[in-house]
Amino acid sequence: MSSSALSGLSAPAGLSVHASLSSLKLDFLEYLELERNVSQNTIENYNHYLIRFIDFAGEINPSEINLELIKKYRLHLARWTDPDTKQALKRNTQNYFMIALRSFLKYLSRIDVASLPPEKVELGEVEDSPLKVLESYDLELLLAAPNPSTPEGLRDKAILETLFSTGLRVSELASLNRDTINFERREFPIVGKGGKQRIVFLSDSACDTIAQSLDVRKDSYNPLFIRFQGRQDSSDDGENMRLTTRSIERIVEKYVRQAGLSIKATPHTLRHSFATDLLINGADIRSVQEMLGHSNIATTQIYTHITNRQLREVHKAFHSKSKG
Repeated sequence: MSSSALSGLSAPAGLSVHASLSSLKLDFLEYLELERNVSQNTIENYNHYLIRFIDFAGEINPSEINLELIKKYRLHLARWTDPDTKQALKRNTQNYFMIALRSFLKYLSRIDVASLPPEKVELGEVEDSPLKVLESYDLELLLAAPNPSTPEGLRDKAILETLFSTGLRVSELASLNRDTINFERREFPIVGKGGKQRIVFLSDSACDTIAQSLDVRKDSYNPLFIRFQGRQDSSDDGENMRLTTRSIERIVEKYVRQAGLSIKATPHTLRHSFATDLLINGADIRSVQEMLGHSNIATTQIYTHITNRQLREVHKAFHSKSKG
């Protein structure tokens, strides 16, 4: 954890119910880093959001966090304006503050420190975007949500990482067989809509997680992603063990809730995030079209509206920092 992210904080005073909010916050950030493998950028964001809450509430006992305090804090965020730009916080940004607080309360519950139940913290409604895309810290929290110490958790982590690193449709993911993956080249062929075949490339992390998930399986079933519950299939290929598209959607929904994300992300949200991430990092539109398996480039061009807006925001933020 970088010193800048945690500057000004003393060493944690154990996990006592009498510990200060600041020391408990430090414990929480260390938990994110060590146990959840969350990036430094996300940890710094959570630190920023939680400092704002502690500055507002004071060094109160965690048991004093109640619905009335949460209501006052939400009003504080809604009415706050930047002293330089005079701009208010966007509703999405306000939700990120509340997501951080909810995650912190969830951690307190996990370590048996009495406080407000995290599910009591509600998020404000935001306008639906025609394309939902995960911010980088949301994505990192989602990918870190499964517990890889269990076969199911390892499978679920492989599913999430594969969806984001390939941009596959959920139907394409469900159709994958273990013998189609080339682990040396980190790629595999897929037949998409209209019977069009394309080569799909895996990230190093996704490829490694898939390999680990197969290593812990005791079967020789052909499907890459299988269920672990219910009656076992005695046939050789194990086709009845294959996860359905709806099962995969439920798995994603489960971890979206568990990570406390601000939007109701789906497998298609990860496909959108994959495409926008490519474009923001300089990929040309034709290459993205090929990787997504779009037959018409007009379908791919919808992503340029998002990336252009995001690039403008990054540019604006950069120049704002430069002036400071």
